[in-house]
Amino acid sequence: MGAVTSSIAAKFAFFPPSPPSYELTADEVTGRLRMSGVASKDNVDFLRLTTKRGNEIAAVFIKNPAAALTVLYSHGNAADLGQMYELFTELSVHFRVNLMGYDYSGYGQSTGKPSEQNTYVDIEAAYRCLVERYGVKEEDVILYGQSVGSGPTLDLATRLPRLRAVILHSPILSGLRVMYPVKRTYWFDIYKNIDKIPFVDCPVLIVHGTADDVVHWSHGKQLWELCKVKYEPLWIKGGNHCNLELYPQYIKHLKKFVSVIDKSPLLRIKSGPMSDLPDNPRNSTDFREKSRSSTDQRERPRCSTEQRERPRLSTDRREKSRASTEQREKSWKSVDCPETAASEAEPPEKSRKSVDRLGGMMRSVRLCNIDCFKPPATAV
Repeated sequence: MGAVTSSIAAKFAFFPPSPPSYELTADEVTGRLRMSGVASKDNVDFLRLTTKRGNEIAAVFIKNPAAALTVLYSHGNAADLGQMYELFTELSVHFRVNLMGYDYSGYGQSTGKPSEQNTYVDIEAAYRCLVERYGVKEEDVILYGQSVGSGPTLDLATRLPRLRAVILHSPILSGLRVMYPVKRTYWFDIYKNIDKIPFVDCPVLIVHGTADDVVHWSHGKQLWELCKVKYEPLWIKGGNHCNLELYPQYIKHLKKFVSVIDKSPLLRIKSGPMSDLPDNPRNSTDFREKSRSSTDQRERPRCSTEQRERPRLSTDRREKSRASTEQREKSWKSVDCPETAASEAEPPEKSRKSVDRLGGMMRSVRLCNIDCFKPPATAV
């Protein structure tokens, strides 16, 4: 059964760049791995990591001497480390974080074939490297998942009870829901984020473009409604699936989020109960239960998260009740209606100043196959 699921996932979800955009070679003197076309830096390590399934995945770790937190970044579809490297270095500088990125099995210089289950063990290998090689603590890790990367990100997040935070960038409710407005979770669906996000205890920031023509922004809104610990989302008016980094509010909002998380480590514990997690941790968070009713409410989006099959304590606060709260709580905002945030977005023309400031982030525009969730056309 699992093989069938992986086969479906491979046909619809994975488009690794071919040929890969980079090569990894060992320096003849130092033995350190080097990426083709990239100058060697003392604060950058290129790695080969072995997964539990025996695949060898490529990874990069960027150290920032001013960092207290570390971001583990799961990139989107149709991209690899060679294309993401320049953006990674910019994010490490602007957010003042260490950053690890990795290629999924079958992407870039990683061995094996792309599959849902492989991405789960791929991110585990990257996280294990952070802990064992670099001494990073679980409570100092922020998981960042972009598009397809939201799948392995949320899967790992459900198994890390002391995780610091999660950032979801143009996330999906599930693979099947990208293509069809289904109301149930089926066994053959992939990346069942809609069913996993209620088990994430740490603060979650969601970023989505209102003009996303690959993954409709209703996916981001519904995931935000299901978050146990909400942070003010960022709905970028006019933003598409692959250009959100070009908007000035992207850097501003995420930088503020990282700063709040860095300065307020106890917010995670104070914002919501820890008892909602399963008593026994699972070996795998790939849900394989029988088809069941889902919390998907695509046809009837609403601003309230009070009606759920499994009632949970919410960290959502109304604006009126926060008038007298302390400054730290003011920075930790949760809004009642996600749509309101979109009206503050700036048009793409003004975002060009951000491109000039960030330099290499322009490359991120090309990091997506616009049909990344559609079956490839059959050759005639």
